[in-house]
Amino acid sequence: MKFLQHMRSKSRLKNGDEAQVYDNNAPLFRSPNNRTGRDSTYRLPLKLLTHLLSYICPHASDDNYFSLEESMRDGGCMLCDMRDLAQCALVSRRFLVATQTILYHNVRIDPVHYCEREIDLASKRKRKSFFERNGEPVDAPKQRIEQFSRTVRDNQSLAIQVEFLKMPYMTRETCIADLARTVSVLPNLKYVDLPDGISSDDRSCTTLKQELEARCSDLRKIRYLHGAERSLALLSQSRSWQNLEILELTRIEIEPSTLVSVLASFPALHELKLEDLSQIDDSIFRRTLSTPAFPPITTFILQNTPRLTVAGFEAYLSRPETREVLTHLTLFDTGVIPSELYRILAASPYLRSLRINQTVQRAFTPSVVPPLSSRSLEKLHFEIESPSASSNDLQPPSEGYYQHLSASILSGNFPSLIALYALSTSLPSLLLPPPSVPFVNSSAPSPGLRQPLMLYTKSIPEHDWYLTVISPPTSANRRGSATATRPISFYNGSTQLGPQWGDKARDSVIVGNGFGGFLAVPNEEGLRPSSSGGHKHKHSWSKSSRGWMG
Repeated sequence: MKFLQHMRSKSRLKNGDEAQVYDNNAPLFRSPNNRTGRDSTYRLPLKLLTHLLSYICPHASDDNYFSLEESMRDGGCMLCDMRDLAQCALVSRRFLVATQTILYHNVRIDPVHYCEREIDLASKRKRKSFFERNGEPVDAPKQRIEQFSRTVRDNQSLAIQVEFLKMPYMTRETCIADLARTVSVLPNLKYVDLPDGISSDDRSCTTLKQELEARCSDLRKIRYLHGAERSLALLSQSRSWQNLEILELTRIEIEPSTLVSVLASFPALHELKLEDLSQIDDSIFRRTLSTPAFPPITTFILQNTPRLTVAGFEAYLSRPETREVLTHLTLFDTGVIPSELYRILAASPYLRSLRINQTVQRAFTPSVVPPLSSRSLEKLHFEIESPSASSNDLQPPSEGYYQHLSASILSGNFPSLIALYALSTSLPSLLLPPPSVPFVNSSAPSPGLRQPLMLYTKSIPEHDWYLTVISPPTSANRRGSATATRPISFYNGSTQLGPQWGDKARDSVIVGNGFGGFLAVPNEEGLRPSSSGGHKHKHSWSKSSRGWMG
């Protein structure tokens, strides 16, 4: 064996490039001249140095409470950014302290590299042998969570810096034991991607849930599904997670009085989502001697709660501490019908965002309904649908609601409105005021839009949003103007269909998608003839038509 080791030693290798393969500690870059002198970065405060280094790894500065899949960034590789930031720690001790603060603030365990480096690494991760050349790929996210768990368990100073821990869905579902050992040493953890068994009280996640309740008292977001009614009811007694900010309840079968008691036990709660709660009605907003009052909520999301009506919201918004706090409201298939929406807008003077999604059966009668009005609303999702109507119907029932909305906007009742989303293709024409009488000078300002309105429309939910910019009337154009209702075009004369279609001209074919829109299908080389205007050669059509005709 010693003879073989001697033959394979680096000193016996004749080729210098081959010796470099075995030298794993060789530096990647050698400076041609080693400069000596005072480091100018020592003059920077540590907080400023940390802020500058955070631009190398932008995702480490995200303080949102979204999962790994929801917080993806476009146009970058998170693992490569993390590797580059980790290499900055080798510069000096001050850089080490700054980079550790960034790296261990928001820890992401991404499954793959989102760059060309993943092609080489995927082949190296396979366990190959003499009898099995293909091999099975190594579970890289599992190895990363094991290494991270070992690091924070051995170094408590790094463990107290971790506030966000995000990982892929399959990793958090299969590595429950490793996740429990990891969170047991993270006392300042605010958000962690948890398996679905935590939300439904699954027995396989009992240890993990006990560690979260005992060690992670600073959690800010939690979700409960059907089956976790008992643990949800015990929260009002255990007083766990007093800093909780976001709570999501889905398909929970719980009494209204118990729900209010649980919500009142979280003093920092500001976002609440109630989905598929059939037993919840307007009684949750009524204060009694035996139950506390419904807490003030900043972001209120209701989905499929048919027993919550506009009367309950008026009772809830009658209190000043709740009326002044509510800024975002979402209503999906609730008991609030669109014709009563004006009552909610009148009761919430600080509302900035409103989203209503409802299917209507009856036509709208504008004579008995006051116009909609809100001076604080900036973003409105007005998605009113009609059931599949027959061809004999002249106008679907939902069109009356959009006519009522356009009349309210043109009356100047929404002075702060910036963005509007609607399931109606006729709304852009309705928002243009009628033309003024010619040869008549009117000095009085006309009501309506005071600023450009970003209007997003589509006919059915499966379509993409079409953008139309509605400009307010001016002295030169009394009626105002609107761009064509069409997708944003990136046409470029030099590349025919634009850069997103490829470097070459006409490398894609436009086909229908089945919903009235179009899709871009990549075209193989030589399968479509080029136009005569794109080439100066005389026989360009005959050469390119060989592949097209087969």
